[in-house]
This record gives sequence, structure tokens and C-alpha cells, in this order.
Amino acid sequence: MTYDALHHRSLTHTMSDEPQPNQPAPGWAARSSRSINAAPDGEDKRPKRQRRTGWRRLVPTWRLTLGTLLVAAVLLVGGFFLGYSLVKIPAANALATKQSNVYLYADGSVLARDGKVNRENVDLSGISEEAQHAVLAAEDRDFYTESAIDPQAMIRAAWNTATGKGKQSGSTITQQYVKNYYLAQEQTVTRKLKEFFISIKLDREKSKAEILEGYLNTSFFGRGAYGIQAAAQAYYGIDATDLTAAQGAYLASLLNAPSEYDVVAHPENKGAAEARWNYVLNGMVDKGWLPASERAGQTFPMPKETTTSTGMSGQRGYIVGIVNEYLTGHGLVGEEELDRGGYRITTTLEKDKQDAFVEAVDDKLMSRLDRKNRKVDTYVRAGGASVDPRTGKVVAMYNGIDYVKQYTPNATRRDFQVGSTFKPFVLASAVENGSLTQGGRAITPNTLYDGTNKRPVQGWDGGHYAPENEDQHSYGQITVREATDKSVNAVYAQMAVDVGSDKVKETAVDLGLPADTPDLVESPSIALGVAQASVLDMAEAYATLANHGRHGTYTLIEKVVKDGDHEVELPERKETQAISRQAADTTTSVLRSVVEKGTATAAQAAGRPAAGKTGTAEEDTAAWFAGYTPELATVVAVMGQDPETAAHMPLYGATGLARINGGGAPAEIWGQYTRQALEGEPVGTFDLRLQRGAAESEAPAGDPSATGSPTGDAPATPDAPETGGDRTPGTTQGATPPGTGDTGIPGDSSAGTGTDPGDDDGAGGGDTGTGGGVTPPDGGGTDPGDGTGDEDDDGGVTWPFPDASSTGP
Repeated sequence: MTYDALHHRSLTHTMSDEPQPNQPAPGWAARSSRSINAAPDGEDKRPKRQRRTGWRRLVPTWRLTLGTLLVAAVLLVGGFFLGYSLVKIPAANALATKQSNVYLYADGSVLARDGKVNRENVDLSGISEEAQHAVLAAEDRDFYTESAIDPQAMIRAAWNTATGKGKQSGSTITQQYVKNYYLAQEQTVTRKLKEFFISIKLDREKSKAEILEGYLNTSFFGRGAYGIQAAAQAYYGIDATDLTAAQGAYLASLLNAPSEYDVVAHPENKGAAEARWNYVLNGMVDKGWLPASERAGQTFPMPKETTTSTGMSGQRGYIVGIVNEYLTGHGLVGEEELDRGGYRITTTLEKDKQDAFVEAVDDKLMSRLDRKNRKVDTYVRAGGASVDPRTGKVVAMYNGIDYVKQYTPNATRRDFQVGSTFKPFVLASAVENGSLTQGGRAITPNTLYDGTNKRPVQGWDGGHYAPENEDQHSYGQITVREATDKSVNAVYAQMAVDVGSDKVKETAVDLGLPADTPDLVESPSIALGVAQASVLDMAEAYATLANHGRHGTYTLIEKVVKDGDHEVELPERKETQAISRQAADTTTSVLRSVVEKGTATAAQAAGRPAAGKTGTAEEDTAAWFAGYTPELATVVAVMGQDPETAAHMPLYGATGLARINGGGAPAEIWGQYTRQALEGEPVGTFDLRLQRGAAESEAPAGDPSATGSPTGDAPATPDAPETGGDRTPGTTQGATPPGTGDTGIPGDSSAGTGTDPGDDDGAGGGDTGTGGGVTPPDGGGTDPGDGTGDEDDDGGVTWPFPDASSTGP
């Protein structure tokens, strides 16, 4: 448009007579479509957004909502992957791996449990299916089909709780297992997050069966029981594999409130416990794990009032300590591993024999004590051990009245002299080595020796040694058998020199005594029992004699299993011919005489053929009886110890008697125990193969072993009355004061302080083991029973001792 046209148009509007519209005030633009859509100078103007007012200001826009959701999703996914990558499956926590060690009798019954945490892990196969299903019904019914994290389960659990349909955990079993096994129990956000991520990872790495097994082994059931195996024992005294549906449902109920639902501890809560129990059983029916017909017949299974004690009272503490020392000492289990627990240890101990041993000690010793009125009775201790000679298995032990009152195990301690129970080792060594007397005669059960009191031994270059006999009695010419019946110290000290004390020691070690036994010295005093072997040591040695000279170290362990599935390899027991059969059997024939008419007649109460020897320690601080039947070798000792100072104390006056001797309480305990332990078993006989010449007793003239020494205190008096051997066990006699026993010190002209001052007496001697004095026939072999062969010499003499009909109580 040209300037003239524009000017003309302007003049036309100005000069018009028509009314003009009001002009806007200065500063305001005219409202027109043009002004709205375009600004002056051609600038494009868009319409302004209307402002939100009122309540609409509080509602986010859809754009904001969508953006927020997208950001949250990105953060959530990123956080998940970050957490998944950062959180690792940790090592198990200390509590989860702690277990108790379970000690069993040979028949599988529980002997004791030891450990700070009462838990015994078992495989899933060791838990009955009924119990497994009961736990699933109680805690996580969709366990096998759900993932590790189940939001629906959390919602469902909350709804069930709110509507009174029974309380159910919102966590899956996987989550609960993670909490129990890997994490602590605190309720924190951090722990919850870790539980979340570990559960997911665990569900990918482990099978459902492995997770369920772990859960059942780590859950707490009350009564100090961690894991379902410990719970089954604590509440019902059975293994988890034997749990019924009803029992399993009750244990599953305990997971919800262990203390509250223990109906024995809290009978007032029985109604709530039964309601929970019914909820579990109904769940099992709903899932098809329990037939409805079977469910209808279920009755509430009341748990036991008293369960197997997990404490260390009675004999349990002693046995646990001894077994643990055996395991670690033989390198079978390390101390740290044993402390962590998880071992199921089956011992060789037989419960009926163990109970019989305790009963015998109570009847024959403990019941006779009066600790209030006789101070000496407070010193009395007892120890015992019983070994099967054929297998070397320790079948019973007695260690003390109660582990929580007397901690020292009396069956394994090595600080009391064994006394004259050592003398059979001297005789066995003499026969084994074909030893001769000073006059060159073979030593046999019927070889004559000089039994004069304080007779100096001949052929000993270590100095003057002249031991006393009990009660200062002199016997004169006496056979080895009679000397054993009466425990004549003068004879056995001389025999030890004749054999050689080094050889005697060697034989004792071969039979089973440890080489480092305290005071196992090479001197004439070795024959009198100055050695301090344990009751268990002596039982092993006597078991070798009972087994015809074949020795295998004793064993306390039958089986060891770790964590329910790993069996610890045990060393194979090896047996060797420690001494010849002739040496062992000849010794047995002599020890039979001790029981039949010597110092141990009380042992006849066993009612079986028996062989044994009594013994007493210095100053009557201990009295012993060691004996055996063909089936069982058992040693019993009564010891004196001050309960305050632990010092060895004499037992003069104990149980109201002048003194305790081996033919008294020890032999009586042995007799009662052996009768009960072997009750119902066939009566065996000793099948003995004796050395050649066992019945020959003529002593050549001039033999210094068989004649009195000019330096002796008393002449040989064969016909002298046997005043030193006529005490009867169980009656009161005048006490022999300390210092008048039979252990001398080489080089000292005075007698010793007494290894056997109170029990080695008898009412006679004689030959009871060679068929009335008949010399056994020659077997015709290369080693005709002369004591130098071994058990495999078929040419040896077989000369069975009289059978059971010749021995009676």
C-alpha cells in the first residue's frame, strides 16, 4: 500500500461524522484479535496458562506424576542392582555354627550333651516328613512354589493375624533362615535390607531342600534347643526322624512362641498352644500333607516332664572329659573343632553295665560311709574300669560320686600306687622269659621260695633291700602259688631280681601299662606295686592276661560323625601277642587260686570262674582288686584323698573298719558288678595252656632263693601259724600303723613304708590249677609249653583249668 493511500484512509476516518469508539487509556492496548495473537512489530504471542487455585494446587499434574514415577523406577531398579551387587552372602554367624557334641552309649541312647549351644545338625533325611510338613504348614505353606521374597505372603499373614485366623510369619522360610544363619536378630532397616538381598541370592544358589534343612537346624524351639533334632530330644526324648505328625505339629507351634507354648513350663497357656497346634494340623490337611481321616484321630502330644539331662552331673561329666581327651589325644579330632561342636560320638560304654557299676559302688561302699561322724569317710573315693578282653572295648567306668562335686576322674588318674595287683606281672614275666631262681631252677607256680619276713633279696647289686611281709609274718618255704595267695612280699621281691626288674617292666608295658607310668622303676620294689598306674591302665593289662596274652589297646569310641553326615575315620585296632599264651595262662591259673582261697574270696560273688589279685598302696591310701572272668576284665580301687587339700590320706577306720583292704570293698564291688554285668550271658570257662613243669615243686639244696639268709630277721618256719593271713574282709581288726608295709628302699637296712599292709592275706595255699598235682602231658611239638613259645605253637601243652563247676560263691 502507498503512502498516498494510507494518508487518504486516515483522513477519511478522521473526518467521518459517525461516532468513534472510546479510545483506550494511555498505556493500554486495544483488545482485538490482532492484539491477542500478535504483538506490535510482528512478534507472536501465545496464550498464558491459567493459574491453579484452591484445592487444585495440591494435586500433582499428570506430567509431574509421570515424571516422578519414571525417576523412582530408575532409582529403584538402579538401587536393586546396586544392592544386589554390593551385598554378598556372608559367612555364617557364630551362634549358627555352634553345636553341642552328643555322646551316646553303644546302643545309641543318649549319654550326655556338651556344648554352649544345644544343637545337633542333621540331614533333611534325618527329619521325618511329617515334621517337615508341619513346619511348612506353620511357617510357609507355599515354600516350594514361591520365590525367596513373597509380598503376597506378607499381606496374607497380616490379614490372618488381623482377622484372628492364626498368626503366621510374614517372612518366607528363606528369609527366616537367612536371619538365623547369616545375620543377627536385631530389628533394623540395614538388617532387613541385607536379609532381602541375601534371600534372593540364596534362592538362586541353593535348592529348596537345602534351605529347609538349614532352617530346621537353626531355628530355636525353646528349652535351650536349637534345631529340630535337639528339640525332638528335649521335648520327647527321640530323634527327629521318629517324630509323628502330632509331635511335629507341636514343635512347629513352638517356633511361633517357644517359651509361651511350652505347656510343661506354662500349663496356663495350654489352650493357646493347642489352638496353634490345631492350626498347623489343619494346614497340613489343606496342603494334602495329612489325610483328613488321620487328622481326625490326632490327640495333643504332651511333651515329657523330664527329658535327657544335658548337664554334667553324675558320671556324665567324667565320661565326656575322658572321651574328649581320647579323641584329641589320639589325633582323631582337634581341640578347636571339638569345641565348635557338631560331633555325634558313639562310645563303647554299655548302659546296663554302666548302671550296674554305679549301683555296686553305692551298695558296697558309699552306703557304708558316715561322713558326718567319721572324718575319714570324707576321704573315700572310688574308681573302676571294665574292659571286654576279646575286643578291648571299655564297657563301663566309675569315676566318682558326682562330677559337679568331685572333678577328678578316678578311673584315669595316675597318682596312687597299685600295690600287689602288680605282682602277677612279675610271674608272667618269669614264665615269658624262662627265668630261673638264684639256684638255677625254672620259676613255676610251684617253685619254692623263702617267705621269711625282711629277708634280704639275693643277687641285687643296688644295695640292701629286705621288704616286710604283711603283719611282719614269716612263711618259710612257700610255693609261688601260695605266695601269691598270701601276697608274700619277700618272695616277689626276690622273684623280681631273679627275672630281672628291667624284664618285669618290659612285660608290664607289653601287657598294657604306659611306658611312662610314674614310679615304674627297675628295682626289686617294682614287684610290690610302687608304680602309679590308673585303674583303666590296669584293666587293660589284666584284659591281656584274660585274652591269653594277646594285647590290643583299649578303645572308648565306636563311631564319630560330624554334622550328621561326615564319619570320622577311626584307626583299625591291632592286636599282638604281647606275651606267650603259656605265660598268660599260667598266671591266670595262679590268680584263680587267689579268688578260690586267697585274699579275694569275696570276688566269688560273681558266680563265675574268676581270677584276680588284691593290692594296697602305701599307708593304706588305696585298696585295689583287679580281676577277670573269661568275658570281662574289671579293676576297682578305693582311694583316700583330702577334699580340701587333695592330699593322699590313709583309710584307717573308713566305713567303720580298722582298715580298707583289696579283699573288702573293692572285691565286693567287683563281685556284685560282674554278676550283674554278665547276667544272662553263658558262663564261660578258662581254656588254659600252662607252662611245662607247672606242678613240679622240689627245690634243689643250696638255692639261696629257697633258703633263709643268715642276715635275715627270722628263720624259715614252714610250719609257723599263719597269723598274718587270717583276716576276714568286713570285720574289724587291729590296724597296722603306717610305715609297716612292704616297700623297701634299696640300700636302706630298714624296711619300707608299706605297699600292701592291709589286704594280702589268705587262709591257705595249694595248687588248684594243675589237676591235683598231675604234670600236664607233653604236647609233642617244637615248643612243648615251656613258656618260651607263643600262642601259635601247636605243640604246646593244653591244660584246661577246672571249669565253672569247680568255682562257686
